[in-house]
Amino acid sequence: MKLSPSCQNHPTPFYYYDLGLLKETLRTLLRESGKYGYQVHYAIKANANPRLLKLISHEGLGADCVSGNEISRALECGFPANRIVYAGVGKSDEEIELALREDIFCFNCESLPEILIIQELAQRLGKKARIALRINPNVDAHTHHYITTGIEENKFGIYLYDLEHVLSEIKNLSQIELIGLHFHIGSQITDMTVFRGLCLRANEILQKLKEQGIVLPHINFGGGLGIDYQQPEQNPIADFKSYFATFSQFFEPAPHQQVHFELGRSVIAQCGHLVAKVLYVKEGKKRKFAILDAGMNDLLRPALYQAFHKIENISSDKPQEKYDVVGPICESADCFGKDVHLNQTQRGDKVVIHSCGAYGETMASRYNLRNVPDSCYSEE
Repeated sequence: MKLSPSCQNHPTPFYYYDLGLLKETLRTLLRESGKYGYQVHYAIKANANPRLLKLISHEGLGADCVSGNEISRALECGFPANRIVYAGVGKSDEEIELALREDIFCFNCESLPEILIIQELAQRLGKKARIALRINPNVDAHTHHYITTGIEENKFGIYLYDLEHVLSEIKNLSQIELIGLHFHIGSQITDMTVFRGLCLRANEILQKLKEQGIVLPHINFGGGLGIDYQQPEQNPIADFKSYFATFSQFFEPAPHQQVHFELGRSVIAQCGHLVAKVLYVKEGKKRKFAILDAGMNDLLRPALYQAFHKIENISSDKPQEKYDVVGPICESADCFGKDVHLNQTQRGDKVVIHSCGAYGETMASRYNLRNVPDSCYSEE
């Protein structure tokens, strides 16, 4: 990988974004989803960088938000309120009021207590709240236990055994308009049979509702589509074709029922990279450490999830050696990879950690009072 000329001398560490790849990804996403008339909302939690958000909103995607500040950021970056959905198990009163005042498209609601509070606040403001019920379908995504969200042990969603009670309560709420169902079963899913299982479960649920005379206009399948962290250069764009084709083949919508998706990682991950500089190479008896000026505060995923990211030394063409690539933070978890094959590395070399566009910059912190990494962009 080569940095654009404008970013070659940028102070490290920094996030490097390939805007050309992002545009190509968005075109592919819209082409494949458009075959079936699906509506796509970008999950802002994946990356809330304003420059990227403005590009994404300009291409016509809606926004999926999980906080009041994300709603505000979405509006500032050009996403229309009528294409904003708001999810999350712990919406505060202030956040709900913001969403009501802005008249967003839909609240994805996760519990009856939440719905009752939205009813109360909407009544106080003289507003009508459109909601979708987030159903916990008890479908195992077979992914990391921190990012699976669709089984009964999770905190997310309304459990199937409680659905009938929630529906009966909603009938008595004057400020609530039930417009849909929402599902989301986890993240970094690359096995399409998981989504097939979700479709079949959704069909069962909708059939039971239809038998009760309930046909809702909107069905939202969330996101979860994974990317190729192992070989990002060979597969820079997620498999949107198979993803949307799976839902087209196995989900059975009612006539005129609109299908929505909330994709984050698969939209943004491959266009972003963390660029760092080697501070020291430290040799032990059995291990060799490449110590970077980037740490777990800049990219948390390896420490939090033991996530794999491909790492490359872009300053060296010497034979490869094995290194533990680590950061400067006073934590043993501050490690980006063990036994990483890098071209022979020395102080001052630049190292690129790939596939960092999602849950990289947006999760950065000032732990150890370190600076938050800057961003640099390639327009090509």
